[in-house]
Amino acid sequence: MSIDALDRQLIADDIDAYLKQHGEKDLLRFITCGSVDDGKSTLIGRLLFDSKMIFEDHLAAIEAASTHHGTVGNETDLALLTDGLRAEREQGITIDVAYRFFSTQRRKFIIADTPGHEQYTRNMATGASTADLAVILIDARHGILDQTRRHSFISSLLGIQHMIVAINKMDLVDYSQDVYEDIKRQFVDFAARLDVNDIHFIPISALVGDNVVHRSEQTPWFQGRPLLSMLEEVHIASDRNYIDFRLPIQSVLRPHLNFRGYQGTIASGAIKVGDKVMAMPSGKTSHVERIVTFDGDQMEAFPPQAVTVTLTDEIDLSRGDMLVRPKNIPRSARYFEAMVVWMHDGPLVNGRGYLLKVGTQNVPADVSDIRYRVDVNTLKQVAAHPVDGVPGLHLNEVGRILFEANRDVLFDPYRKNRATGSFIIIDRITNVTVGAGMILDRHTHDGQQGQRRGLSKHHPLLNAVDGTITGQARQDRFGHPASTIWLTGLPRSGKSTVAYALETRLWDLGCAVHVLDGVAMRLGLSKDLGFSADDRSESSRRAAETARILNDAGMMTIAAFVSPYAADRERARLRISSEKFIQVWLETAVSTCEQRDENLYPDGDGIYAQARAGKIKNFTGISAPYEAPDDADLVVKTESMSVDEIVESIIELLKTRSLLPE
Repeated sequence: MSIDALDRQLIADDIDAYLKQHGEKDLLRFITCGSVDDGKSTLIGRLLFDSKMIFEDHLAAIEAASTHHGTVGNETDLALLTDGLRAEREQGITIDVAYRFFSTQRRKFIIADTPGHEQYTRNMATGASTADLAVILIDARHGILDQTRRHSFISSLLGIQHMIVAINKMDLVDYSQDVYEDIKRQFVDFAARLDVNDIHFIPISALVGDNVVHRSEQTPWFQGRPLLSMLEEVHIASDRNYIDFRLPIQSVLRPHLNFRGYQGTIASGAIKVGDKVMAMPSGKTSHVERIVTFDGDQMEAFPPQAVTVTLTDEIDLSRGDMLVRPKNIPRSARYFEAMVVWMHDGPLVNGRGYLLKVGTQNVPADVSDIRYRVDVNTLKQVAAHPVDGVPGLHLNEVGRILFEANRDVLFDPYRKNRATGSFIIIDRITNVTVGAGMILDRHTHDGQQGQRRGLSKHHPLLNAVDGTITGQARQDRFGHPASTIWLTGLPRSGKSTVAYALETRLWDLGCAVHVLDGVAMRLGLSKDLGFSADDRSESSRRAAETARILNDAGMMTIAAFVSPYAADRERARLRISSEKFIQVWLETAVSTCEQRDENLYPDGDGIYAQARAGKIKNFTGISAPYEAPDDADLVVKTESMSVDEIVESIIELLKTRSLLPE
C-alpha cells in the first residue's frame, strides 16, 4: 500500500499523531449498486488501485487469478478484489455483499459492493441499510434497466439522501456526450418519484479509469469532478440527527453494589453530564450522573458512541427500554405502518404473526393488513399477490404493511431516525430473519384509532361468528345473487348519476339494491379522512368493507368512487371476492369533466376551478394521479354514451354473469 511523503515523515516523527490524525477523519459509508455487469466490482477495484490502496501481495494474487480466469484478456481483473467467494470468481458475478475499507487524506471510506442480480436484491438491501451514499452504476450501452430502477428505489426507501449516478463503460460508446445526456435525462425523470435530495452524474470507464480518481481527457465536454473527489467532498454531517436524544438500553451493568449503569449505543441526539432524561416507557425522570466509555468518563457523548450512563436516581430500566429527553420523546404505539423488504423464500402472509426486533426491543406482532405492493420498476402501487386466498409478499418484493404488536413499541419515523425507525422481521418458529422494515410517519393507527378501523381482528378475544341465515337462503329470498358494481372514474365523470340511474333500473327488476356514494361516505364513515394518497386508500378500504357487509346481507351494491389507485381497486375485489365484484370504468377526458364542472358552477366556484387555483390539494386528474384500469369488466365512454345507454350496458353485463333475477 502506498503512503505519501507527508505520511511517512509524520510516522517517523510521531506515530501517535499519525494515528490520531487518521483516526479522527470523517467516515463515509457508500454502496455500489445497479444491474448485472454494470461494473460495480470493477469500479471499486479501480478506486482502490488508482488511489494506491492495494497491498502488493494482494495485487499479485489478483493478477494471478486474472490469468487463471481470463475474464478480461491480458489485463488485471480488478473486480476480483471484491468478488471473494469461489462461486463469484467462477461465474463472474457478485453474490455476497463485499465490504472494503480505504482512506485518503480527506476521508475514510467503507464500501459495500452489492449484487446486481434480482435474486440477490435482499443482499443489496442489507448493504444499503447503513450507507450514507449510493453509487448507481449504469452501463452506457444498455441504459437504465429494471434492476437499476429497483436498486435506486430501495436506496431511496432506505433513506439514502445522496446518489452519484456513474454512467459506466463510456469507452465502449466512444465517450459519446449524447449517450450520456440521454441516460441522464431518463434517470432524472425516474428520480422525480424518489425521495432523494442530492443526485450527481458522472461519465466514467471503470475498466480504464476515466473520471474515477483522475479527470479524463476523453470527456472534455464533462466539467465536473472525478468520482473520488465527489466522494471526498459530499456533505453528510447534516444527515445525522443530533437533536432527538435516543439511547436504547441494551443491558444493565452492575459490577458491584455501588454501580448501576445503563449500556447502549446512542442512536441520535447528544447528551451531557447533568442533563435531565426520561426513561421510556415508565416516564420516570432523573439526571445524568456519569457517561462512561472505553476511554474513561466523558462530559458529553454523541452518536454512534457506545456508552454506559449512570443516573442520579434509582430507576428500573431493562433491555428494550429507552432514555430520552422529557420534552422530546419517541412514539409509543401498538399499531404502525412500515415499508417492508421481504427477504425470504416463503411469502409474508396477511394475518400471520412474526417477531419484530426494533432497536433493542423484541416484540411479537401480527401482519394486520398489506396495504399494497410496490412495482419497483414503475414505482406504482399494486395489489399484493394472493397466497392461499389472502394477500402476501414474495421474495425481494416491497410492500406497505400495517402491523399490530402485542404491546406498545417505542419508535420514531424512519425518515426522522434510521436507528429507531427500522426493524427486522424474524420467523417465530425458525428464528430466521425474513424481512426488514422502515416505519412510516403515520399517526392514524395509534391506540383507539387503530381499533376503530377494525384492526383488532387477530385479538384472541375477538372471534367472528357465522349467522344462521346462509348466503344461499338470502339469494333464494331476494331472487338473485349478491354483487358489487364498482364504478370508478375521474371527478365529474358521472359516477353518481349512473349509480342512481342503475339503482332505479335494478329496483324495477325486483333487486334488493343500494348505492354507496363517495360523497355520502365522506360525510359519514370517512369524515375523518383527507384526500392524501393514504387517506384515499383508507376510504376505499372502508367502502369495500361496507360493500362486503351489504353483500353478506344478500343485497346488490353499487359503489361509486373515484378510487384512483389500481391497488385499492384490486384490494376491494379480493376483499369482496372476484365472483361478486364487477368493475366499471367511466372513461372520460379531464377536459370533459372540467367542462361539466364549469357548467354546474359558471361563477368559477367548481371543484376543478378550485383545484386549478391551488385551493384544493391532491385533486385527482389535476394535482394527483388517476391510474386508469387495465382490467375493468366494462369500459363506458361517457362522452359518447347517454346515461340510459350506460345503464343498459351494465345490465347486459350482469345478465351474462347470471347476477339478475331470472
